[in-house]
Amino acid sequence: MKRRSIICFIISAVSALAVSAQSWSVDTLGGDFRMRYVDHADDYSGQVRSTIIRLTADSVVSNGRGVLYVHGFNDYFFQEELARKFTGNGYDFYAVDLRKYGRSLMPGQKHCQVRNLDEYFPDIDSALVDMRRYGCREIVLMGHSTGGLVASYYMERNPEAPVNALVLNSPFLDWNLGKMECCINLVSAIGRLFPGIKVSQGISNAYSSSLLKSEHGEWEYHTGWKSQEPVPVDLGWVRAINKAQHYLRSHKYAIKVPILLMYSSRSINATDWVPEANSADAVLDVEDIKKYGRLLGHDITMVSVNGGLHDLILSAPDVRYPLYDYIFNWLRLTLGS
Repeated sequence: MKRRSIICFIISAVSALAVSAQSWSVDTLGGDFRMRYVDHADDYSGQVRSTIIRLTADSVVSNGRGVLYVHGFNDYFFQEELARKFTGNGYDFYAVDLRKYGRSLMPGQKHCQVRNLDEYFPDIDSALVDMRRYGCREIVLMGHSTGGLVASYYMERNPEAPVNALVLNSPFLDWNLGKMECCINLVSAIGRLFPGIKVSQGISNAYSSSLLKSEHGEWEYHTGWKSQEPVPVDLGWVRAINKAQHYLRSHKYAIKVPILLMYSSRSINATDWVPEANSADAVLDVEDIKKYGRLLGHDITMVSVNGGLHDLILSAPDVRYPLYDYIFNWLRLTLGS
């Protein structure tokens, strides 16, 4: 059975890559960052593609290991500091802009649209194939928020994937809708019949204001790819997220690789920016992350980050720098020096 699973993974991964693999070019981040598009089979919206971004470690420090980063909702890969921290520690760094996000967004597409999180598997497979092709013998899969949900779901559905450890940064394992959560299953069921009906995400800009350098943060990014305002979704998106969350809960402890589960020490609910938004999770309920995260596998290290933002690696320097040290110490203990 194990041999058959490995063969199935290789076939699906190679097929995903072989759809249409374009050549590497200089990425929008410039410098030594490279990117390339991978065209995939058309879906309900027409033509789709994902984007692989990479930054390789210097040959002097390279250790044959690599990390693949999966971004969250209304997001894309722009965290240059994260990439350089990994390459400085000997890891080749790869990231994927999922289909209909960031670099992968094509004219006429709905930003962030998805009907089933399985749609992202070829995007991840193609990046993993590249990593193995270019010498990554051990691979860490890292996901933030919705990317953490996608990465967890991927690992449960693909247990033989060539991944040695899973790092989760505030994964989206449950809704944070207060009293409205009781309606999610009904809304999800309606989404099966009417996936295109739009759903508002509210009007809160507290989180984006805590990030942007032009407001109350320290980061600059493409606001066309990571909007300052909540991005409207549709019922199909709600159904896709809800199904994946329920799948994880019905398959407890299924992820076999070691997991580092990280989350802020507290959450905050705010529509407009307040100072507390710069030291708390303004998107998800950290109690939910702990509750459902501990059920993902048997080998889990749970870390509460005091003063952490929703995206922990975008937190203040006195928060994220010690967190980087913790991540690499954990990886050394997990994978060996």
